[in-house]
Amino acid sequence: MSRNRKQSSAQVASLAAATLKDSTASKTAKSLAGSVMAQAHTKKQTGAQLEDLASMVLCSEKYNEETKTLAASVLSQSNKKR
Repeated sequence: MSRNRKQSSAQVASLAAATLKDSTASKTAKSLAGSVMAQAHTKKQTGAQLEDLASMVLCSEKYNEETKTLAASVLSQSNKKR
């Protein structure tokens, strides 16, 4: 299986940390933020379930720009062969 060598940027990791601390953030945003944090400074890559969630977020008008930024970061670190 090919590995994605991308990592979360410091700016997106900071947004993710703030999202995780935010008591008003949605469960979806927190899931994406957790994935972004797990991929900061590591070679971990996104799982299939979170890829689906991130894709759904990006296609929906329901989510704000911060959540979409987290989703885009998660998708950029997905397995390209999946």
